[in-house]
Amino acid sequence: MNFISFRDSFLPFKIFNTTDVVKQFPGFDFRRLNEWQKKDYLQKIVNKWYIFKEIPVDELLLFRISNCIYRPSYISLQSALSYYQLIPEGVYQQQAITTLKTQRYATVQGNFMFRNMKPSLYFGYKIIHHHSLPILIADMEKALLDYFYLTPSLKTTEAFEALRLNDFVLRKKLDWNKLQEYASEFKSKTLDKKIVHLQNYIDNAVTT
Repeated sequence: MNFISFRDSFLPFKIFNTTDVVKQFPGFDFRRLNEWQKKDYLQKIVNKWYIFKEIPVDELLLFRISNCIYRPSYISLQSALSYYQLIPEGVYQQQAITTLKTQRYATVQGNFMFRNMKPSLYFGYKIIHHHSLPILIADMEKALLDYFYLTPSLKTTEAFEALRLNDFVLRKKLDWNKLQEYASEFKSKTLDKKIVHLQNYIDNAVTT
């Protein structure tokens, strides 16, 4: 197996794992992967996942990597809030929701965090695409609820003000009916109170 043939088969997918390799090339000699890493053609990410060194890594590709290396999972929390331009800060790690145990990975491509939520709360995500590759990411409303639910320190309107959420984006794009519908699935009075604080935050931003 030469690298050119291998590259032509997997480059469109950006990243790949050893299961993909076996399906495409039965009997593949995995020593080739080590050789190609030494030649700087490939980088190992984690869990038998690899990426071609020539590929530029941007936010959406990091989302794609996150989806792949720990399944099932979807992008949410601060990563999704940043994607929707709801928070001003950049995110130093990709954050996702999973039904598996909470997990962290530090990789050559960055840090990845997966937060556990029970299966009944694994919903409210959609598919976007990066070079035709699917990415699972929370709806804006679900990303907010996931973050509120998993952040116990958010108890007051003042705490919401400290988040510096983009009130303009919230007023323009947030679907309150969807937010309330999603929130009802959590069956959490604490979360319901946080939604009130969110409304107060938006109302105060309008009047100041």
